[in-house]
Parts: sequence; structure tokens; C-alpha cells
Amino acid sequence: MEVEVKIRLPDSSAHRAVSALLSSFHRETQRQQNLFFDGAAGQLSSRRAVLRLRFYGDDIRCVVSLKAKAILVKGVSRVEEDEEELEPSIGRDCVADPSKLSKVDSRILRRVRDEFGVGTGEFVCLGGFKNVRDVFEWKGLKLELDETMYDFGTCFEIECESSNPEEAKQVIEEFLKENGISYSDSEASKFAIFRSGKLPQ
Repeated sequence: MEVEVKIRLPDSSAHRAVSALLSSFHRETQRQQNLFFDGAAGQLSSRRAVLRLRFYGDDIRCVVSLKAKAILVKGVSRVEEDEEELEPSIGRDCVADPSKLSKVDSRILRRVRDEFGVGTGEFVCLGGFKNVRDVFEWKGLKLELDETMYDFGTCFEIECESSNPEEAKQVIEEFLKENGISYSDSEASKFAIFRSGKLPQ
């Protein structure tokens, strides 16, 4: 179970302010491309699951993820998640031809085929979005500051995976309040926003 704090920032100014305040704690910047897949009959989405390929940088890394039964309440996300490394060139072949996902030797893709009944040639690509993630190690927390670029606009968010999300959320909120940075609880996952086709109000 992946448990994360998710705090939405209203605009690029708030994003820049957080980045500047945390600059001395910066560890890395990840440039991600996230692409999503389902069965032709919606076998995954009908059971609140999603299959994602995430590419890093210039295809230096690819991770396949299966997420299911996501719940997001008061800025805390809980989701069943299974991840596995995939050769980037194989991942790109599957983006170009999603039917190839049926033949990839992968524990997660076997789960999708066996547990969700996605048969040979039934995979379809739903599209996706790009994300720039700045990672900070601050006050014992790993903060991920995201700039997520959809075809219909850009969202800004802070994520923090934690075994004690309520405490982590309080620490982050106090930091934002002390520095006069507006924020709100995230009410939808990045995937849900992508599927809705519009930015949150």
C-alpha cells in the first residue's frame, strides 16, 4: 500500500516559491513521461485499476506500475501499487504498438493478463502527460514538487510518501503557512485529472 500526502499549489508562483525556499535541500530533478493503458473492454478501469509506463529522462529508465483501489481523502492518498523495472526500449515498443504488452515477460503484465483478463492484442494506450519532479530531503521527509503538464493545462503539487501521513501533512502545511504560500488538499489524482480532460477548479 502506497500512502502519500498530496497538496495542490494554485499556480507557478507558488511552485517557484516552494522550490526557492527548499533549494538547499534539493537532491534531484526527474523528467518523467507517464503513459497509461487499459484493455479494449475497460477491464482495468472497470475495477478501479490502472497500468502505467513511466519513462525517465531520455529513456534512461522505464518503470511499469499497476495501481488499484485508489482513495484520496483530505489530501492523503492510499493506493495498492506494484512496480517493476522494464527495459526502456521494450517500453517504447509497447507505446508504439500496445498489443506487444501481451508478449512482454513481466510479472506485472502477467498479473494484468491473468487477474484482469486482458487477452492477446487487447491492450490500448489511453495517452498520458509529462511531469517535472524536483525531489527534496527536508526535515526527515522526502518531498516531491511536481509540475504536471497536460494537453489542457498545467498543475502544481507537493507529494510526500509517509507511514505517518497526518503528521507529515501537518509539517508541510505549517511550512506553507509560515511562508505565506497558498495551498489546498489535492482532490484528484494526476490520472483522474488526465482522464477528466480539465484542470481542477
